[in-house]
Amino acid sequence: MIRRARAATVAAVLALTPGLAGAAWAQNLTMAVGAQVTSLDPHYHALSPNFAVATMLFDTLTRLDEDARLQPGLAESWKPVEPTIWEFKLRPGVKFHNGNDFAAEDVAFTVDRVPNVPNSPSSYGIYTRAIERVELVDPLTVRFHTRAPYPLLPTDLAQVAMLDRQTHENATTEGFNAGTLAIGTGPFRYVSFRSGDRLELQRNDDYWGEKPHWEKVSYRILANDASRTAALLAGDVDFIDQVPTSDLNNLRRSDRVHLAERDGLRIIFLALDHQHPEGSPLITDAQGRKLSVNPLRDMRVRRALSLAIDRPAIAARVMEGTAKPSGQFLPTSAFGAIPDLEAPATDAEAAKKLLAEAGYPDGFRITLSGPNDRYINDSRIIQAIGQMWTRIGVRTTVDAQPWTTFVARAGRFELSAFLVGWSSSSGEASNPLRSLVATYDRDKGFGTSNRGRYSNPAMDAKLEEALRELDDGRREALLRDATRMAMEDVGIIPIHLQKNVWAMRPTLTHNSRTDELTRAQDVRPAASN
Repeated sequence: MIRRARAATVAAVLALTPGLAGAAWAQNLTMAVGAQVTSLDPHYHALSPNFAVATMLFDTLTRLDEDARLQPGLAESWKPVEPTIWEFKLRPGVKFHNGNDFAAEDVAFTVDRVPNVPNSPSSYGIYTRAIERVELVDPLTVRFHTRAPYPLLPTDLAQVAMLDRQTHENATTEGFNAGTLAIGTGPFRYVSFRSGDRLELQRNDDYWGEKPHWEKVSYRILANDASRTAALLAGDVDFIDQVPTSDLNNLRRSDRVHLAERDGLRIIFLALDHQHPEGSPLITDAQGRKLSVNPLRDMRVRRALSLAIDRPAIAARVMEGTAKPSGQFLPTSAFGAIPDLEAPATDAEAAKKLLAEAGYPDGFRITLSGPNDRYINDSRIIQAIGQMWTRIGVRTTVDAQPWTTFVARAGRFELSAFLVGWSSSSGEASNPLRSLVATYDRDKGFGTSNRGRYSNPAMDAKLEEALRELDDGRREALLRDATRMAMEDVGIIPIHLQKNVWAMRPTLTHNSRTDELTRAQDVRPAASN
């Protein structure tokens, strides 16, 4: 009833709203995004909303285009000169926003800083761990010496924002968030930032690359779905991301709003507590008594929980067609994905049998946690899964919280089962394998977002072998082997791959990205496209 009323409201507003175009905003763009930006420090928290903002203020040596294909950035070219040495030629004439020249010493400084940012909840160090040292050949040439042959270095460096050694030598995350250190080489300059509210930007007219259309950008954070759609329809903003699925049918029929849709690389999944052998924080037996063992460490229990989930129903009814059920990290066409590995079929009876075999014929009680303002329909997804688990005897309490509260609790290992998402920034399988299921190892940069602390040494060995393999065919086979190991062991429980949908004034167009980043430089007037 509530959703029908909301859809009717959207339809009525669309019918009454006059033309959304206007001359006053011709050089200004106001965007509303659904996810919180937790920091302006580009090396602090590996999170898609943070990286989207970082790519407006900063640049990387290489970069991925809208199809996740590698392109030149601050480096014009790169090549391996020996099996363990990559040489990068830097772009001449690039300046930071403060006028300082970008040069090789800035690259060496940046690589040194990345793994040493204090209190990072999800470090970018995973992207620099392969580098043993940086050799400065000349001001515009650097050589990266790796500990072993490492074919993915150019791809990894597409995630590492370059900083100015002179400006950022003693930089703190607080200094970036205050704006005094938010100085990069990117297409926009920092104006102001109010955490949880908005970021104001101004075009960098000295930008080395294609200059964005917009002179000023207001990048607003509106976590509430209804508020984002209402703001667009009222003309308060020009562009929104994470379009609520309940609004899509009406918006698609309207000639007053333009939609951009793109199949994405984001997997929505459940992480499970593998860390606590002697009972998990939010699990009790069927009578509510504390358990002396953690049932989630039994693969039969993990398989049962996965088999209980009706993924097609979630994709169709909760996500309203904007998701595809999945049994692995990536679309089957992606490099390293397994072509014939589909989402597990729902089988509640098999799930009950597995629970009984594991010693839980009466099930147990669990709290399923998740955010309520980070991913599309996140709280509705965990509500649906909670009902499915309860049907097999795992009586489930659902706890949906604001992202900032939720992610802090997950980082402190206070949760037992929880919903999260991951967008593969490289478009291939080593990225989620290293981040989500590799055994946590700070020195290697593995498991930086493995908040359940899953560990499978055999899978780790296969992954490390893949990361040393220079032949693409053999590397892909090894990545598929590692993926299959993690999925068969139910290290995590994949749910679905998310489709990305943006909405905007009809006079705008959007260069939509498979990595779902929402950036001002990807929006332009339709007439200029």
